[in-house]
Amino acid sequence: MSLRSKKLFARMLPLLLVALMVPAFAPARSSAAAASPAAAAAADKLDINTATADQLKALSGIGDAYSQKIIAGRPYRTKLDLVHKKIIPQATYDKIKDQIIAKQPKTNAMTPAAPK
Repeated sequence: MSLRSKKLFARMLPLLLVALMVPAFAPARSSAAAASPAAAAAADKLDINTATADQLKALSGIGDAYSQKIIAGRPYRTKLDLVHKKIIPQATYDKIKDQIIAKQPKTNAMTPAAPK
């Protein structure tokens, strides 16, 4: 090996080591894969518009009385309606707000709207 090639190798060695440590050819994450944790988190939440009394009672601070009030007050546009409609107190809502969601029913374009 000539002196010139030794110097070139010495200059290139750090770059080669860095290139080996960085997974340059790793497949890029698609936007669907990046969105899946958010979708999974929403799927794990309990829908207050469809949950059973037993499912509601499993939430912290929700017993028989509150679960019946939640069911009787349906439908909810947002989960904050639980406090706005005075179904549960703010302190109880603060305990469960990250565990619940108020999904809206999907409307079909072919289904006629309900008369007012």
